[in-house]
Amino acid sequence: MTIEVFKTNVVDRDQANRLIAKIHYRFVNSIASFDLEDCDRVLVVWPSTEMVHPSLVSDLLKEFDCKAEVLPDHLACFSS
Repeated sequence: MTIEVFKTNVVDRDQANRLIAKIHYRFVNSIASFDLEDCDRVLVVWPSTEMVHPSLVSDLLKEFDCKAEVLPDHLACFSS
């Protein structure tokens, strides 16, 4: 199974926690977490028994007026 990493526009910890609960409900036994301190406000989703399709995660966040864009493995965040 592939770990999916997304750039998001989520800024609020309460909102992140609500989205994590929705992800856990939709993708049973998956693990999701946000790093809101990262410049890309990263969402990481570790699948369990079910493959997590990036488009389904993006669509789920879109239902809550949030954006999620897959980050390539080699992308790094540098502050100026």
